[in-house]
Amino acid sequence: MVSTSPVSNPLNLTIATRESRLAMWQAHHVKACLEALGHRVSLLGMTTLGDQILDRTLSKVGGKGLFVKELETALEDGRADLAVHSLKDVPMELPPGFELAAVMEREDPRDAWVSPHCAGLADLPPGAVVGTSSLRRQVLLQDALRALDRGDVRIEPLRGNLDTRLRKLDEGQYHAIVLAAAGLKRLGLGARIRQVFEPEAMLPAAGQGALGIEIRSGRPELRAALAPLCHAATWCAVAAERAVSRAMGGSCSMPLAAHAVLAQGQLQLRAAWGDVEGAMPLVRASDELALGDLHDLAAAEALGQRVSAALRAAGAP
Repeated sequence: MVSTSPVSNPLNLTIATRESRLAMWQAHHVKACLEALGHRVSLLGMTTLGDQILDRTLSKVGGKGLFVKELETALEDGRADLAVHSLKDVPMELPPGFELAAVMEREDPRDAWVSPHCAGLADLPPGAVVGTSSLRRQVLLQDALRALDRGDVRIEPLRGNLDTRLRKLDEGQYHAIVLAAAGLKRLGLGARIRQVFEPEAMLPAAGQGALGIEIRSGRPELRAALAPLCHAATWCAVAAERAVSRAMGGSCSMPLAAHAVLAQGQLQLRAAWGDVEGAMPLVRASDELALGDLHDLAAAEALGQRVSAALRAAGAP
């Protein structure tokens, strides 16, 4: 829960955000949390290069960093104080002079199956088309389809914001699409979900479901203002996940999954890597750590490095 105790030194803050409906929801959510603490907050809506390029997959045009570059420019030139991101869109290495100042409590990290007619993979008609924007989802879907002996099903790229993707589904361009459950739930579209994939069936992406707040370095007053929004357990889990991706050279061109949960003082981390061409079987690795301090991000990152080493030892490049 976010603390709502008023602060003694309120700040005037501007949030840089993408202008998609989901991004605006996220920015308004952070705005409301900060205003509840007594700060004065405005929004700076922006269109990023990642929003403009819709005819090619992210892995071919520069990666998910395309969604954050313009927001970072607004931070750098002083038009904004903070940027709100879906953490899975944040590159594993931030540019010099920027830092992740807060990670908020996670929404549902799982993937969702959305289809008007098919309850799941097993219900797809012959020659069906499934849409996804993610190489991670592609390799995990390929693995599940192989288990069902459904080589007839095609997995096709799906770009655009959440509303655009749903429109393409409703127009009949796809029989089903796979989206992050968190985005659908945040926009009140949970009824569109036909099935939620448990992590055992489709391991989530690093940081999926969590919101990250980025600032320029050297702003201690801003870090202090954002501290009540931080959720230690979520930050610890995503630190482990992002460490896997960072150690693997992770980007959207890496078909990699990493998901951590904290249970009874144990941080349990699982990861998977797949070959998009299907030449290699899915590679999986896992490890866990007894964690006495939720703020020990170094220990969480070390766990992620161990799991990434296990992936490489099992054959992941």
